[in-house]
Amino acid sequence: MPASRLPRIRLGRWSSAGLVVGATILIALFLAGLFLPLRFGPTDLNVDAISQPPDGTHWFGTDEVGQDLFARTVRAARTDLPLALGGTALASVLGIAGGLAVSSRSRWSERIMRGLDAFQSLPLLILTIALVVIADNSLIMVAVAIALVSGPFYIRIVRSQAIVLRESRFIEAAVASGAGTARVMWKHMLPNMRSLILAQTALTGAVALLVVAALSFIGVGVVPPTPSWGAMIRIGSGQLVTGQWWAVLFPGLALFACIISFNLVADGLRDRAGRKRSAGAR
Repeated sequence: MPASRLPRIRLGRWSSAGLVVGATILIALFLAGLFLPLRFGPTDLNVDAISQPPDGTHWFGTDEVGQDLFARTVRAARTDLPLALGGTALASVLGIAGGLAVSSRSRWSERIMRGLDAFQSLPLLILTIALVVIADNSLIMVAVAIALVSGPFYIRIVRSQAIVLRESRFIEAAVASGAGTARVMWKHMLPNMRSLILAQTALTGAVALLVVAALSFIGVGVVPPTPSWGAMIRIGSGQLVTGQWWAVLFPGLALFACIISFNLVADGLRDRAGRKRSAGAR
């Protein structure tokens, strides 16, 4: 085996391991949020156990109103992850369709891309907050706002890949055999973008989760008493001055673990796409 190939193989093994670890953490947190039986309810109040540190009864401690932080941290995954994944799915559908639609080099597609540039120059987080507030904290609007923020990235990736693939011989052969534009796009182009689209989806999931957390941190979107990591971090950060570190640590760790996991999955998928392209080039 040539020595020059050893670093690439090692990197591939690490990225594959990261892909498995990241996916496992995300699935485990999501399933725990849905099905894990809890000793205390996430909204149960206990005036006899206010602001208690972690112990054998309350594993993550309690907050300022006596709610069990372990229950709230676990159940927050039931709210935050589906919102992030729903917004990501909507962004991917709109972005893939839009990217394929503007993948030609015509004048109108260039105008659409310039309009996309103008849209992305707007303060998107402020726009997101405004949309959710106008919709009276509708969780559906949170997903729509995530799609508006993340959709343009899909459009750019899909469009750039489609332009490159149009010059490929197998696309020319499909066109020569009489395949229509729609068939060429959906049957020939899209499968060859799958790895890159999946990698972008994982990255978008991390961004979407940050958006959900940021909105709930400022009291928009997911609002108390529904548990959300962002709201728990906001409340817990105000208790740090009194030494109650546990109120912010555990929801922060859960959010951190999910974001790192999304990035591990994205890196693994992107590395696989790179190895496939390298193999195809040889």
